[in-house]
Amino acid sequence: MDQSLCKTPHPPTPVDETERLGRLHELGVLDTPPDERFDRLTRLAKRLLHTPIALVSLIDVDRQWFKSCNGLSVSETPRSISFCGHAVLQRQIFIVPDAALDPRFCANPLVTGAPFIRFYAGVPLLNGRGCGSAVGTLCVIDTRPRQIGSDDLEVLRDLALMVEQELLATRLASTDSLTGIHNRRGWTTSAEQALRRAVCERSPVGVLALDLDGFKQINDRFGHAEGDRALIDFARIMQQEFRGSDVAGRLGGDEFVVLLANSDRNDCENAAQRLCDALAVHNAAVDRGYELRCSVGIAVELAPGIDCSLDSMIGLADAQMYAIKSARRPRAVAAG
Repeated sequence: MDQSLCKTPHPPTPVDETERLGRLHELGVLDTPPDERFDRLTRLAKRLLHTPIALVSLIDVDRQWFKSCNGLSVSETPRSISFCGHAVLQRQIFIVPDAALDPRFCANPLVTGAPFIRFYAGVPLLNGRGCGSAVGTLCVIDTRPRQIGSDDLEVLRDLALMVEQELLATRLASTDSLTGIHNRRGWTTSAEQALRRAVCERSPVGVLALDLDGFKQINDRFGHAEGDRALIDFARIMQQEFRGSDVAGRLGGDEFVVLLANSDRNDCENAAQRLCDALAVHNAAVDRGYELRCSVGIAVELAPGIDCSLDSMIGLADAQMYAIKSARRPRAVAAG
């Protein structure tokens, strides 16, 4: 191919990118250690399709990160030059028989340099949802051009389905069974990832500690079933009011927490006020004999550094929240 015709276009951004990233981040998988469940599947893909490389690749904001990487020595590459960034845009297997002859990839540094990709086949991973853009791919890569037969396509689809099932199992293990938001484990994993990104980007980050006011009285007066309903309603309103990039979770009982990325003191206070306003609208619309109210403590780190830790921010936000609760003042107080 005439090299003057070659270019390396960035993969287009899916129209549902915010929702797609939300589905990805709620998995709580990014930046986690190697996992034999996924490594076993890439070994199988590599062996059965006779390729030197097989990956479980997850497409983040500006990178593709490999949950399993068989045949490469790196853990991530830029999204801008990724093959998988193109694959997540469709529902069917994305196949590039010879990257050197494809105008989208012939000038790609992953083609002209190591690992010298020529053949690529990637199955979009839909995270068990069956709709929307994919969170990543199961893909196989070869250093020589080739075609892929129908039997091999079926094998790759079956292995991708197994990857989706493992991702779903991981998400369920990190999800609160009552409210459907992160449990303590899932929130900690996702919040630590968000905090690491904030530290690298030197961007502000905040943590909100939230406690339902009068929850014990709701249980005592109306029963535990109604108490569960109050928790479900509160979590639903949280999900509606906070951004897709925010990390919300239930730590246990009536204790909730949210990490707000790229948010300074004013952003966090505004977010807390929006939640309180939404609760007021809910209370006005629904008469259940009680009102949903919460106390909120806010810890803000304006310029995260290496000493910034999730535990310290939670502790500070908790202290502020309990001070508010004990003083019976249902409003947000910010701590620097």
